[in-house]
Amino acid sequence: MDPMTGKTRQDYMQMFSADGTVLLHPDRPEAKYRPLRAVKNFQMLMKDKEDTAAVFRIFESLPSRDFLPRIASLALSETGEGLRRTEPRLPDILDDHAALRRTPKGNLAHAYCDFMESEGLTAAGLVAESDRAGRPRFPDLVEWYINRSRDTHDLFHVLTGYGRDALGEASVLLFTHGQSPSQGHLLIGYAGAANIRKMAKGTRAPVLGAVREAHRIGKGAPPLIEQPIRQLLERPLADVRAALRIPAPVKYRECHRIWQAEGIDPYNLLAGTRPAEPELLAA
Repeated sequence: MDPMTGKTRQDYMQMFSADGTVLLHPDRPEAKYRPLRAVKNFQMLMKDKEDTAAVFRIFESLPSRDFLPRIASLALSETGEGLRRTEPRLPDILDDHAALRRTPKGNLAHAYCDFMESEGLTAAGLVAESDRAGRPRFPDLVEWYINRSRDTHDLFHVLTGYGRDALGEASVLLFTHGQSPSQGHLLIGYAGAANIRKMAKGTRAPVLGAVREAHRIGKGAPPLIEQPIRQLLERPLADVRAALRIPAPVKYRECHRIWQAEGIDPYNLLAGTRPAEPELLAA
């Protein structure tokens, strides 16, 4: 029984959306708390920050106690029903850059396309990385929620201004924890920040201050997963940030400025040869 709601696993199996989709499929395995597996995958991630499959395995190993209640709250609401009807598959929307580029310049859509194209990323690519983790799929609302959480990750980068360097990724995950708490976010975010400090020995950059700031901003912003993404993409980036209460990442930018002065490359902390890109600092 869920101590927060008084509901059992069986109760969630008997909940359905208006279109008849079950909240929790009976064949979906019950999430098991496996901290040693999470730590092993975190070590793999520290060796290769591009190992996205390890990230997914970490989250699977550290299930949140309020995960099912959180899914039920959104998925069975009028908001959730509307999102599934108008945005059934976010990658189809996010990877159609031709359509996104037809919106006025300055909109979130253009900023998103700029980010994804400069980084060589696609929403479909993130789906493929998720599939590499080997997680079985089920036709339930849990699947919809997990997919929507995954598919909005790169939008977080654009909206927050955090890059894909190690500190930027840790900051995005702690921002996400502020919206959808899980121990996986905390492990990767704070342990990752500690590892960054270790790699950039002697730096004056406020690394822990940067991730704490990200965590605080995430708590103060309305959950992105609940927002109509298609509508947000059509609005000016500055307006979306204001509406979602996402200020500039002051401490993160300070870290990049200090590292630039110290000759440390934030995208390769062990090398320390290339300064941070000026356009990132001004983003």
